[in-house]
Amino acid sequence: MKTFVTGATGFIGATLVRELLKDGHEVRVLARPGSDRRNLQGLDVETWEGDLRDLPSLKNGLTGCRLLFHAAADYRLWTRNPSEMYDSNVTGTRNILEAALECGVSRVVYTSSVGTLGNPGDGTPGTEDTPVSLADMVGHYKKSKFLAEREALKFLNRGLPLVIVNPSTPVGPYDIKPTPTGKIIVDFLKRKMPAYLDTGLNIIDVQDCARGHILAAAKGRIGEKYILGNRNLTLREIFVTLEALTGLPAPRVRLPYTPILLAAYLNEGFSRCTGCEPMIPVAGVRMAGKFMFFDSAKAMNELGLPQRPVEEALDRAVTWFRRHGYA
Repeated sequence: MKTFVTGATGFIGATLVRELLKDGHEVRVLARPGSDRRNLQGLDVETWEGDLRDLPSLKNGLTGCRLLFHAAADYRLWTRNPSEMYDSNVTGTRNILEAALECGVSRVVYTSSVGTLGNPGDGTPGTEDTPVSLADMVGHYKKSKFLAEREALKFLNRGLPLVIVNPSTPVGPYDIKPTPTGKIIVDFLKRKMPAYLDTGLNIIDVQDCARGHILAAAKGRIGEKYILGNRNLTLREIFVTLEALTGLPAPRVRLPYTPILLAAYLNEGFSRCTGCEPMIPVAGVRMAGKFMFFDSAKAMNELGLPQRPVEEALDRAVTWFRRHGYA
């Protein structure tokens, strides 16, 4: 079965490609000219050069493919030019799904984010049905993903066999950039994390997350969303787990929220002048104002989403970052 994957050079996408190859899929990946392809080294895949903003290239690339996994996204907590993020995440999603519809793809799995879902923020886990609106979105990344998901849902009325997955916070190997969560791990390993904010995340092994995509293609109900997550942990608990895995001390000082938010605004103001990425993105601090806890019961019950221990996922992430010179 020929399968098309966008975002294959990134974190989730690279792991997804490896899982698809294990299952015997013939994989074609979309890659922009000049993109970093280290995550694809040694893999038996066909590379199709194109761009999510170029609809004709997408139609040509999808020709002959039965499955589409759209896992590409511009994932940054700060950007000097927000329009670039909306072009990639919103217009790009519209283009690839338009191409899939015209090419008669038999099933599409779109990778959204738990960031597009409703979240009580008080530690009560959010679900696929928790009420949410654009006004709840913090920062351009979440706003662009929220709008992209709404674009994807429009294609259901046009007959596209679409399933949406909403990954929580995957950790593990191949976090090449790294992602904001991966950077937390790297900073911990480099002893650059002296304190923490009182917040929380839902952690999942990136391999389980990738397997959830494949299960969604096989078992997911068209038009449904599935949270791909595992265990809810406070940031303090994550650091304590990393301490147990590495022997490095977890930060003991909890930072007050308001002064850090003020510092983030000042930091971003400086970054707008210099063009350099801020050390403290405002969006990251504002997101930390809520416990990003979620309930993955639907994906576990309907798809059989695996739930390997998050300690193993964090350990594999630590090993990979160290092996590849990040820390």
